[in-house]
Amino acid sequence: MQLCRDLSRAKDRKATIDETVEKSVREILADVKENGDAAVRKYSEKFDGFTGGDPLVGEDEIKTAIRNTDDDFMRILRRACARITEFHTNQIGKSWGIYKGDGVIMGQILRPLRRVALYVPGGTAAYPSTVLMNAIPATLAGVRDIVVFTPAGRDGKVNGAILAAAACCGIRTIYKIGGAQAIAAAAYGTETIARTDKIVGPGNIYVAAAKRMVYGEVDIDMIAGPSEVLIIADETANPKYVAADLLSQAEHDEMACSILVTTCEKLIGETESELERQVAYLDRGAIIRRSLENYGTAILAGDLEKAFEIANHVAPEHLEILTKNPLEHLPKVQNAGSIFLGENTPEPLGDYLSGTNHVLPTGGTAKFFSPLGVYDFVKFSSYSYYPREALMELKDDVMKFAASEGLHAHANSINVRFESPE
Repeated sequence: MQLCRDLSRAKDRKATIDETVEKSVREILADVKENGDAAVRKYSEKFDGFTGGDPLVGEDEIKTAIRNTDDDFMRILRRACARITEFHTNQIGKSWGIYKGDGVIMGQILRPLRRVALYVPGGTAAYPSTVLMNAIPATLAGVRDIVVFTPAGRDGKVNGAILAAAACCGIRTIYKIGGAQAIAAAAYGTETIARTDKIVGPGNIYVAAAKRMVYGEVDIDMIAGPSEVLIIADETANPKYVAADLLSQAEHDEMACSILVTTCEKLIGETESELERQVAYLDRGAIIRRSLENYGTAILAGDLEKAFEIANHVAPEHLEILTKNPLEHLPKVQNAGSIFLGENTPEPLGDYLSGTNHVLPTGGTAKFFSPLGVYDFVKFSSYSYYPREALMELKDDVMKFAASEGLHAHANSINVRFESPE
């Protein structure tokens, strides 16, 4: 299987939202904003085939889902919860204050968001890992009200693995609502659904468009694009592992991007042979082949310094370092969503059980965005207290600064506090 040698094709790919999708989503958002529950029911029936019934998942349904979930998978869910919690606990922030000798007090207060909506795709694309990766940092941040939106099937049932994962995270409010109508309900609220402060979680092109359009009305995590991995490898890398990791990314969809940057020309050929051998026995072979044909790339770098220069330019969602001494190269990484060091740390480990978050910036946005974390579910307010003597010491400078900007009422606000009583 031949990989492209031109990086620009992979780097310039974009997941565009066409005008038809945008128009449809705008209509759905406006309808739900105006007509609330009735509009939500209408679109759930139209798109998901879910007709009537309470959109809120009942406690009995949750208990049944847990009972019907394989015991070993429940064990894995709990293990993943523990490891994700262990990692993200280190991200918990705190309020702080400064107390100065002149009586000035200033600082910053940290407060969790009040209510957060977690969108989880349903049906054949059900991802219980999405529940864990979003809910656990929100819980650690102190968000008291976390609700899940996920589509129900025509039978009115929600994927059992999603319910089991939600239960592991202590979430009991789960709505059988998907698509753009779920985003609208979370952003605007309805007669029976309280509006939220933030919406997180992946979805299809309609969900992504809806999240982008309601941003500002509420906060969102990010607009995620197609997934990607970039592997930096030297002559010590095992081509079997390199190929397997490229394939694991390519199976997401035809827009997924798999890039190998190596200092060893021989490794490229060996990896291409391994790709052909391994794809033959993988279930999603057709999708993988199209993905690699579209965006599979192999670049020969003169040395590792150049390889890391390329990686920092691409700013990949996932970066694997398969070199002789991977840890020593960590300081060279400037732009990456999540970094996987060494041949025993493949990217799928991070999707499920490493403890790091798999909600990551894509499409080069790792240059300025971070992985989802506890810090995404809190906000800060600054505060200050000045006694009269401290204000007096600064008053002339404040008034002059205000006057320089033509804001004389600002200067007056200071001045009146020091005028002589009439």
